[in-house]
Amino acid sequence: MKHLLLPCLLLAATPALAQKPASETEAVKRTIQTFFEGMRKGDSTMVRATLAPGAVFHTISTKSGQTQLRPENPAGFVKMVGTPHKEVYDERITFDKVLIDANLASVWTPYEFYVGSTFSHCGYNSFQLVKLAEGWRIAHVIDTRRKEKCK
Repeated sequence: MKHLLLPCLLLAATPALAQKPASETEAVKRTIQTFFEGMRKGDSTMVRATLAPGAVFHTISTKSGQTQLRPENPAGFVKMVGTPHKEVYDERITFDKVLIDANLASVWTPYEFYVGSTFSHCGYNSFQLVKLAEGWRIAHVIDTRRKEKCK
């Protein structure tokens, strides 16, 4: 009888496992997907809702053969997204790596950026997210930008 107790307990726990909420990895991905969905829709409210207070944006570029780190203004980005424009801003990403420890997530996403159907540039994004009371929010984004050698 003792030998049957453990299998019965494991089977009884199976339904509880099936009802487990979405994984933290999926929740992190959803935040980033919402950020880009808001950008495509021109919905600044949607984009702003994905950002942590004090979020920081940077871009890495090369000018005259010199690598430069340029700060980007998150408020300016949100305003640009919400300002009416003819073409859709479409950043197409894939999730390469998602790393999570407690309330910190680090996400690496190769991307291609299109204005309407016209290719603009490509590179990689590195997102740092923090889990706040409202859920996962983007605290820092840094990206590379180039026009060739994509992926």
